[in-house]
Amino acid sequence: MRFMSDADANLDAHSYPATASELIDAYGETELELQNGSETFGEALGRLGETTYHDAEDAKQAAMSAVSEGAIGRKGYSDRDAPTVGEDGPAQVSF
Repeated sequence: MRFMSDADANLDAHSYPATASELIDAYGETELELQNGSETFGEALGRLGETTYHDAEDAKQAAMSAVSEGAIGRKGYSDRDAPTVGEDGPAQVSF
């Protein structure tokens, strides 16, 4: 992914298994470019607590799953799914 390009190279070169603390100490200041701003790799990975990662892909997936809502475009927007039961959504339009 583009927003993790700097972190990708670092994580690929790292020796595993590695703990979250080790990765944050080594690469925590790496900036992740989000759609609506940026945050550091350490901020994202730190949200998950202390975990041991067995390979680079494991660490990348964890960081991608933990980025803040700045990584999404319009919060709550979907042009594909109807609202679920209990959610307010746009009124249905008949063509």
